[in-house]
Amino acid sequence: MIPRVLYIPAAIGLALLVLPLAGLLLRVDWIGLPGLLLSREALEPLGLSLATASVSTVLCLLLGVPLAVVIARSTPRTAGWLRAIVTVPLVLPPLVGGIALLLLLGRTGVLGEYLDLAFGLRLPFTTAAVVIAQTFVAMPFLVIAVEGALRTQGTRFERVASTLGAGRSTVFSRITLPLVLPGLVAGTVLSFARALGEFGATALFAGNQAGVTRTMPLAIYTAFNGSGVTTDQAVALSLLLIAVAVIILVLVGGRRTGALA
Repeated sequence: MIPRVLYIPAAIGLALLVLPLAGLLLRVDWIGLPGLLLSREALEPLGLSLATASVSTVLCLLLGVPLAVVIARSTPRTAGWLRAIVTVPLVLPPLVGGIALLLLLGRTGVLGEYLDLAFGLRLPFTTAAVVIAQTFVAMPFLVIAVEGALRTQGTRFERVASTLGAGRSTVFSRITLPLVLPGLVAGTVLSFARALGEFGATALFAGNQAGVTRTMPLAIYTAFNGSGVTTDQAVALSLLLIAVAVIILVLVGGRRTGALA
């Protein structure tokens, strides 16, 4: 039974989440929406956002899953320190993350100067910079989700498989990963959604160049600042970004539910 006193703050909380989106829908120019969504100003940043978010999500999987395993299987003290480090990007303002990336990988940065002198590689204000910024802010979501699933499952099945002669790689691929699949799926979805909506770190580290670094959030910002795009275009871009995020969550959520059934 739910205490009745909880319904009022719950309703207020729901309204706080729903009403801004309802206000956006009321502001949409539904007649001109198809033309706005099919324009170059909408399709170009959408394609760039989907491409960079997909690449950053793959990087999150390649780097974040091993990191989550290390944290989950470390001693409590070590795990606590590693978990704290991983969660720092979650609490940092995105603009601070962008500054940090610039100071590290910029032309005069700690690593950026070396990359420029040794290889002629300049990362800031490129599409690669967008991927790096998205990975920086998105990977903690994957690590936390997978690490939590690993801690919940424990090591009992892994120990049994080891005693039966299975090697570490076999245990990891056939026992560990299938057991944490729901957490892995949830972390992947959260990482992709976070990368898709990243703005602050991308703006500082990658810039806002059309066709190169202007993702959907940056296109919306540009539109609202009157850089040659109308407010209706900004609203249409916002609606498109929300629709893409909702479709991804629904599709992956349905697959996850089917996997758990």
